[in-house]
Amino acid sequence: MMKQEEALNLLKKYNQEDFHIKHALTVEGTMRYFAKKLGYDPDFWGTAGLLHDIDFEKYPEEHCTKAAELLKEAGFDDDLIHAVASHGYGMCSDTAPEHEMEKVLFATDELTGLIGACALMRPSRSTKDMEVKSVRKKFKDKKFAAGCDRDVIAKGAEMLGWDLDRLFEETIMAMRSCEDDIENTAK
Repeated sequence: MMKQEEALNLLKKYNQEDFHIKHALTVEGTMRYFAKKLGYDPDFWGTAGLLHDIDFEKYPEEHCTKAAELLKEAGFDDDLIHAVASHGYGMCSDTAPEHEMEKVLFATDELTGLIGACALMRPSRSTKDMEVKSVRKKFKDKKFAAGCDRDVIAKGAEMLGWDLDRLFEETIMAMRSCEDDIENTAK
């Protein structure tokens, strides 16, 4: 498995926008949190989270399909490539999430965007004082963070067998766990 620094350099080879780098780091941290909590390898889960949108900035029309090619060229195995492709299931990929890690990635990718937008509305601009009820309220408001697909979030929770409040709570906790590190690593 590629080290985090090498994977980040690979991500930055195809993504220069600060927003995309921070999103990737947020999803990486979220995936590491869930891996530890659920008893899996945080490096594998984190790498999948970090590289899930590797192709998004330079190849938006080929999102999820171009990623497979880029990751194969970089020497990643089929398990990681499948995980990355499955995060776009039903949107830009026909690859369905099969394993728990893939379902978590599918469920939390869009949700980290929604929670991040909620955090920016708070005086603290942080997830550290965020509550589930705040996310639930904004989740219901389709005009707020309109680019975050609520159907994907709900489908992800269903795939995991979790209710939305559990997914919201766990993802808030996951984002808190990495919030302080993201700004420094993104530079």
